[in-house]
Amino acid sequence: MLFVLSPAKTLDYERPLPRGASRRATGPQFVPQAAVLIELLKSFTPPQLSRLMDLSDELAALNAARYARWQPLHDAGNSRPAVLAFNGDVYAGLDARSLTGADLGWAQDHLVILSGLYGALRPFDRLQPYRLEMGTALANARGSDLYAYWGDTVADYLTQRLAAARQPTIVNLASQEYFEVVRRPALGARIVDCRFEDWDAASGRYKVIGVFAKRARGLMARHAVRHRVRSVQALQGFDAEGYAFDRAASAADRLVFRRRRAG
Repeated sequence: MLFVLSPAKTLDYERPLPRGASRRATGPQFVPQAAVLIELLKSFTPPQLSRLMDLSDELAALNAARYARWQPLHDAGNSRPAVLAFNGDVYAGLDARSLTGADLGWAQDHLVILSGLYGALRPFDRLQPYRLEMGTALANARGSDLYAYWGDTVADYLTQRLAAARQPTIVNLASQEYFEVVRRPALGARIVDCRFEDWDAASGRYKVIGVFAKRARGLMARHAVRHRVRSVQALQGFDAEGYAFDRAASAADRLVFRRRRAG
């Protein structure tokens, strides 16, 4: 069973790494492919990047500088483990810094982080600062966008990761933008989608609230890591921060978790 996450726009390269994190760091799987994208991105001026990615002038200049500094060699001086570099709501929920060494070892084998620049990452694969969302319409030799660039590569990678499983299963904890790169029919695996809903008093119904749903995806990944979840049934026990499995709203491959109020 593999758990698939989105990356985060916000990065943390300031806080000291936990003890032993650098020793755990691994090399990204698809550095040559990432390097091709970096060369494309280096050809854009900051104003062009601003238009391509809908960025402010400040963010466009920041990322142009990041592309200029990016190197194929990933080491302790220019990178840090992805799970400790990403710093958005998902990763606040996962809270990798508080996991044990054994937990992190399990996470390395069972979590996959999709990335517009790196394709697919294990939690401790080294990451240099960047911004490149999967939905970016960056024309390349394989097509008009990053879905065309990464689709076959990600499908092959996930298939290889699942090759030894008796019942290959992917648990989708990624956003729609990122999971679109996963070519479902090509995998030959069961795909289980998780949906997190909060009660909305104004509308009188449960709905997905972005900031809460992102955190919940990280919380579910943490639940999987800490409990060594290996079955869809075990996922149903997730109850962090007030969420509970709603059997009536769910289907075999679509698990819905709801709560009445934000925890």
